Amino acid sequence: MPDVRLEPTTPLGADRPRSETFGSVTVVERTDIAIASLASRRGAPELTSILGVPLPVPGALSSQGGVIAIWASLGQWLIIAEGRTDLDFASEVKDAAPGSSVTDQTDGFVAVDLVSCDGAEPLQRILEKLVNLDPARLAPGCATRTLLEQLSVFLIRHSET
Repeated sequence: MPDVRLEPTTPLGADRPRSETFGSVTVVERTDIAIASLASRRGAPELTSILGVPLPVPGALSSQGGVIAIWASLGQWLIIAEGRTDLDFASEVKDAAPGSSVTDQTDGFVAVDLVSCDGAEPLQRILEKLVNLDPARLAPGCATRTLLEQLSVFLIRHSET
């Protein structure tokens, strides 16, 4: 058997997260985000919040204390936490939602931030080209699932920029 050493890489293939600026927009690769899917089950206690974060309705997001909840489907949410990739975040979510189904999704998604230093317009122009979604429907505090080429993506709008 060959002596092979596995080296961790970022989703974009580097040894550390990358950041690139194009005009007034910076693209930042995020490797510090833990993600867990949460699904309510029949007969389980009704879920209204998780880890102190209210569970949002379709198209919305809720956040508190570095944890974000976004609606994924009927009775399903993605729970996202910054800076918890070295912890068993999915177990933390499972403990907070007894009787629910929880799956670790941390390595199942690639996360990037788009940040504009010139207001909201550059981001709206990018979204108009990348996704089949009216950018006006993705106001700050909103989140939605859509397609980018053939890939399913979640767009999360934290702020104007």
